[in-house]
Amino acid sequence: MAQYRVGRLEQEIQREINDILLKRVRDPRVQGVTVTGVEVTGDLQQANVYYSILSDKAHDGQKTEQGLEKATGLIKKELGSRLSIYKTPDIHFKRDDSVKYGDKIDRLLNELNSKK
Repeated sequence: MAQYRVGRLEQEIQREINDILLKRVRDPRVQGVTVTGVEVTGDLQQANVYYSILSDKAHDGQKTEQGLEKATGLIKKELGSRLSIYKTPDIHFKRDDSVKYGDKIDRLLNELNSKK
């Protein structure tokens, strides 16, 4: 039963953080950020938020990370007001490289097909 609640909370946090980043955060460093997933601990105290950006440049990734760390307080405050839970979990942003990895695999497959 508890696992069902954690799953629903993860989906709700993902939806709300995407909305907050789109409408409330004015920092240009976080424009174009997409939240790809959220993992909440079993006690609902911490949340790992996985995000991706379209740029492959290391400099852009670093700027985005700094912007998200700066906006964490605002995001947590907004989540607290939007969600009806006892305590808002602490948020930790982590870059999701699965999109970039999938793109690399796709390019390799296309190269193999073009050689045949």
